[in-house]
Amino acid sequence: MHIAKTTCADSQYPHLLRQIHKPPPQLYVRGKLPLAPMVAIVGSRKPTTYGTQITDRLARDLAYAGICIVSGLAYGIDAIAHRGAMAAGGVTVAVLGSAIDTVYPASHRYLAHQIIETGGAVVSQYAPGTPTQKHHFPQRNRIIAGLCQGVVITEGSSHSGAIITALSALDANRQVMAIPGNVTSPLSEGPNRLIRTSAAGLVTGAGDVLEALGM
Repeated sequence: MHIAKTTCADSQYPHLLRQIHKPPPQLYVRGKLPLAPMVAIVGSRKPTTYGTQITDRLARDLAYAGICIVSGLAYGIDAIAHRGAMAAGGVTVAVLGSAIDTVYPASHRYLAHQIIETGGAVVSQYAPGTPTQKHHFPQRNRIIAGLCQGVVITEGSSHSGAIITALSALDANRQVMAIPGNVTSPLSEGPNRLIRTSAAGLVTGAGDVLEALGM
């Protein structure tokens, strides 16, 4: 398992990530960071059927358009986004909240392998052997937002990690977008609130994302 390390002083360090407040001083990479424009898709670990369908469709359509899909390799929306991008023949990047040599959750080790084998990358700011800690995951969300030109929230409660990612994206002056959902569903509270407060643009498909990013 080859692991590359890049620091803020290196030309290989992602230029968008370098622009965020206090970027991680180093980044560990397995695979290859694509040069394509990056868009994050994040959301609930336990999505509804609606969330599953819309995430898969969005990831596939953006990948067809040449966008690299970034997410956090977690259960639910993250994994659906990664798999959707690969199913469309595109590339995807997974940002870990664990050390670069520790895939969390462990059941997604094969998914991480697929991501690398299809031309994408698995990245982490944590060196091999670093114990996984709870506070690492909000830091992971900052990196997801920092790598990308825009972030799309498909489903998530008002206090979910997906909303933390959206707030990190706003802090980094990135485009934040959200899929509107059923007003009776707790998992639509986060996206609907972002849209209602004008913190996020309303997205119904890949075309809206591409338009918002000037692509």
